[in-house]
Order: sequence, then C-alpha cells, then structure tokens
Amino acid sequence: MRKATGILLCGIAVLFLAATVSSRSTQSSYGEDRAQIENLQARYMFALDFRDADAYASTFTEDGVLDYGPVVKGRDAIRKMIQGMAKNDADRAAKDTSGLRPAAGRHNISNIVIKIDGDKATGRAYWFHYSNNNPARTGQLDSFGNYEDEMVKVNGQWLFSKRKIYNELVADWVYKGPNPAW
Repeated sequence: MRKATGILLCGIAVLFLAATVSSRSTQSSYGEDRAQIENLQARYMFALDFRDADAYASTFTEDGVLDYGPVVKGRDAIRKMIQGMAKNDADRAAKDTSGLRPAAGRHNISNIVIKIDGDKATGRAYWFHYSNNNPARTGQLDSFGNYEDEMVKVNGQWLFSKRKIYNELVADWVYKGPNPAW
C-alpha cells in the first residue's frame, strides 16, 4: 500500500509539473512581449527606409490602419502606398543628373513606452529621420514626431492594428495633445 501511495504521489507530482511548464510556455512575460513589440517597430522602420512593401505591410493586421495625415486602411492599401513610394524614388533617381550617389534616409525610434494587456497593447514613441538629401551628401536631421500605436497579438505575433504618426514639420500633422505617454 505504501509503495502504491508513493507511486500515485509521484504521478500526481509529474502531472502537476507538466501542467505548470505547459501553462508557462504558452504565456509570455511583459519582457518577452515588449521585446517582440520593439522588434515589430524596428522591422517597420527598416521596411519603410528600404521601401520593402511586403515587409512593411506585414507589420499590420489585415484590416490595419496607418494614419499619417492621410488615412490608409487595410494591409493591401498600405502595401500599395509603399510600392508607390518605391516607384517615386526610382523615378527621381532616373531623372537625377547630378552625378551624386543616391540620397538615403533612415528613421529612428526612441523613448518607447508600452502598455500590454493580454493580447492587446498600446505604445508611444518618438521618431526622427536623418537623410543626406543635399549636394554634399552629409547627414542631417530633417524630420521628427511621435507615434501612437495600437497593437494586437495574432497567432503569437504582435502587429499594428493602428499606427498614428504625428510629424512636427507639417502644420496639419503636429501633435497638439497632452503628454502622450500617460
């Protein structure tokens, strides 16, 4: 009887440990979610700067919204917008007779704050843009603003459901509210 009780208790302990490990492996911590969200934000920036329309669109949900003054709704429309930017860049480069290397720009993000509630998150961050679009091809800060993001976790992956972009160099797109970071 004592041996049977011992075996039963060992079996219960194994089941308990297995259930604990299983539940922990399906739940992510704030740190893990935050790291995935920061990765999403960085992938968005690289895709924008390199005009990778598919990668850029993949950072949004199928019905995602990009609001940068004009509002673009849906992953397909967002993809087409970036494809249009790439075409404009190529057309501009084809017409350039300056002999200079092509101008380039890079977006950066900082001061990231994120609130996570289960499979939903909100984020706020500053963004700024450097470019070398001048005859000396020297780097210069040429634009800045802030993001207001709504994100959702879909099949284990964080995506933007809405990204609102404020641009402090465009009068109609300037942020006019209180401190956006709660």
